[in-house]
Amino acid sequence: MQDENTLRDVAKDCVHCGFCLPACPTYQLWAQEMDSPRGRIYLVNQILDGAELSATAAEHFDRCLGCMACMTACPSGVQYDQLIEAARAWTEEARSGTGGQPAVASPGVTGPGVADVRGADAAAGPAPDVARGTPAGKRSVRDRAARAAIFSLFPYPRRLRALTAPLRTVQRTGLDRRLASSRLPSRISPALGAALRLTPPATTWRKLPERVPALGSRRAVVGMLTGCVQSVFFPQVNASTARVLAAEGCDVIIPPGQGCCGALSLHSGREAEAAVFAHRTIAMFEQAGVDAIVVNSAGCGSAMKEYERLLAGTERASDGSGWPERAAEMSSKVRDFAELLADIGPVARRHPLPVTAAYHDACHLAHAQGITKEPRELLRAIPGLNLVEVPDAGTCCGSAGVYNLLQPDAASELGGRKAEAVLAADAPLLISANPGCSLQIASALAERGEHVAVAHTAEVLDASIRGLPLSTLGIS
Repeated sequence: MQDENTLRDVAKDCVHCGFCLPACPTYQLWAQEMDSPRGRIYLVNQILDGAELSATAAEHFDRCLGCMACMTACPSGVQYDQLIEAARAWTEEARSGTGGQPAVASPGVTGPGVADVRGADAAAGPAPDVARGTPAGKRSVRDRAARAAIFSLFPYPRRLRALTAPLRTVQRTGLDRRLASSRLPSRISPALGAALRLTPPATTWRKLPERVPALGSRRAVVGMLTGCVQSVFFPQVNASTARVLAAEGCDVIIPPGQGCCGALSLHSGREAEAAVFAHRTIAMFEQAGVDAIVVNSAGCGSAMKEYERLLAGTERASDGSGWPERAAEMSSKVRDFAELLADIGPVARRHPLPVTAAYHDACHLAHAQGITKEPRELLRAIPGLNLVEVPDAGTCCGSAGVYNLLQPDAASELGGRKAEAVLAADAPLLISANPGCSLQIASALAERGEHVAVAHTAEVLDASIRGLPLSTLGIS
């Protein structure tokens, strides 16, 4: 977390012009000033000036999607991401009733400094005093249970994979659809109801090789993040990513035993927990010795490019490991899948894909990383593919990490708006670069009785390079 003086300086950049208001999804929903970036910055300033973190303020911070559309809209360049991350961390500490998150063990990775990283609070350092002892009010038992379940499950691929066998059984019998339509799970827990609606059909997991050699002349050696949710629910995206990179002349190194990069925790205010996942990821890719680290999930790429700021407080531990410097070195190598292909230039032959496709801008790719042109150029280079735009493309679909599980009503309304926009694009194929977006939009379309095939940029390029039929992408 940034120190108090840095946060004050960042907040001062806001000139209260209001350009962020129409870009903010929650302001669009409720037209409440305190549910806009400008309003939340006002609350941050109050807390920095000594005000209590009230339950009302904590709720406004919780209701932010963290989509960063305001940063794209802001003419003053306010780094809202730094402010909302701090506010979330204050809120999580105050409302969890634990003084921080529980320690997370660093599972099975060795390397400089890694063995010492056991206590999450020691890794990230304390939050500013403004967040301590404030009457934000504890979360409800149901909310705390939902959060505990989410963060004990989703960042761990092995635990997620253990659920796929019973999940297949439930889906095969149609029990999941009957439960979802009964609304019983939502009455038990809104997060459970949302999870049932969003869960995709279980797929067969196949372990990727640790090295996929370049086809033809080697142009680069790249590492590949497999992720947590991506590796379990979208293994075909990882396989396509590796094949496309190899076809473009990259040796692809896929370190085994990967887990969460920390994005889910970071974007939910659990900075201490995120720091330990970051330590593990940094050490893993340091050992891989690669030129670049390719990420095919927008939220993960955004978080990994922020590692230096996340770990800036770890020098307080005085362990001599130099985590901020190591984080900066790793972040400098992180590239989104489309970003890397644009950097090296495509060489593999593209076969025609005669289809009209709409491209969805994932918020953490477009707004947080500023990557909008590269994926579109890659897709337009495919013969026969007619790329069209989704109306109001810059507005969040409501996924936002685990927001659609923790704030299901707001997420559902935003998902519905995005589904209507996708249908207005009148394309049989929707292309996205983030697993959460794919799940959210597909679920919103299904609730309307509509079907649009949803594929990752890597899957579309893979199909073109390999000359596969459109049915490979779910288009009949």
